[in-house]
Amino acid sequence: MELTTLYADAKKAGRELLQWPAERVNELLLAVADEIGTQSEYILAENARDLARMSPDNPLHDRLKLTPERLQGIAADTRHVAALPSPLGRVLKHTVLPNGLDLTRVSVPFGVIGVIYEARPNVTFDVFSLCLKAGSACVLKGGSDADFSNRAIAKVIHGVLKRFGMHPATLTLLPADRAATASLLQARGYVDLLIPRGGRALIDYVREHARIPIIETGAGVCHAYFDAAGDLQKGTAIVNNAKTRRVSVCNTLDSLLVHAGRLPDLPALCAPLAESHVRLYADAPALAALRGQYPGEWLEEATEDTYGTEFMDYKMAVKTVASLDEALGHIARFGSGHSESIITEDEAAAARFQQEVDAACVYVNAPTSFTDGAQFGLGAEIGISTQKLHARGPMALEEMTTYKWLIKGNGQVRPK
Repeated sequence: MELTTLYADAKKAGRELLQWPAERVNELLLAVADEIGTQSEYILAENARDLARMSPDNPLHDRLKLTPERLQGIAADTRHVAALPSPLGRVLKHTVLPNGLDLTRVSVPFGVIGVIYEARPNVTFDVFSLCLKAGSACVLKGGSDADFSNRAIAKVIHGVLKRFGMHPATLTLLPADRAATASLLQARGYVDLLIPRGGRALIDYVREHARIPIIETGAGVCHAYFDAAGDLQKGTAIVNNAKTRRVSVCNTLDSLLVHAGRLPDLPALCAPLAESHVRLYADAPALAALRGQYPGEWLEEATEDTYGTEFMDYKMAVKTVASLDEALGHIARFGSGHSESIITEDEAAAARFQQEVDAACVYVNAPTSFTDGAQFGLGAEIGISTQKLHARGPMALEEMTTYKWLIKGNGQVRPK
């Protein structure tokens, strides 16, 4: 089948969704959550086929892997989305002009939302539930690494759509090849919004080639700055959690900035990282402070390419800075606008850091690992927007809508 036919079907499905009451959509989402449990053996078996093609040593292996516990979590997230208030039809602004025209700005669906993503099969469920709740059909382009998993998940969802009498193109899963990616980027007139979820290379490619509106998500080069007034106990826990909780996700810590006056504390600050075999790429002052205090086999000298790298692995850069000014300058140069953190007991330094750092999420005395829609109380998320137009930070239901103006008159005409 020609891909343009699939896009046309998705557009038709998006229009049909306008007629579906919120209560029926919620019933369908709950049915999908139930079906995740019923079909878990089938989903896990197909996921095992994907896992067999990837080395367990690959950091993306953890992203790819589904487990009974993770499926239970996905089902819980789907039920959570069903329980959330509808994001549609919200009155965002209302005014009556002096001439009597009544203006109301209300939230409405995009229509068709496309998502390109890599080895994360849970995204298939997340995107479907969020798009459906927000009144849009979705066109998904998953990576080849997760194709067996994504096909199985799409089959499960399509079974529920059929049972409810909803158009099957409400969820459209494209082939996992590059030709489908190139086609989706050109789907003007069919796909209203495209969201790439993946590493810097994918996002750069989409930005350079897309002919439809996009929202950039995912690429995170995240920093933590241990200030002159940083608390060592807090800092040690924050750095370890931000780096080792899940190394393959976008909110993982990539670079630790340390005030020069706190270099004697650097070995203690990094000590828990050694238990996870985190390889540190440190500049000369930090390297001198760590030698003999951190395992030598996990210690290397930083190079020009170290900073600004999203490692997605048990690797982290360490940079010595002389001041808050230098830390801010380093983040401005190498950050990706995702998530940044300061560890300090100095309220003035914390306030300045939050004011001047240009990122979607800016933390004080907390790890960047909290950048997540569910952690923010938003339910499931479709990604972390690192840009400034339309949405910024975790994109959940509210960010999956646009708006339109509704104008009511009584025969008024505009003067010449």
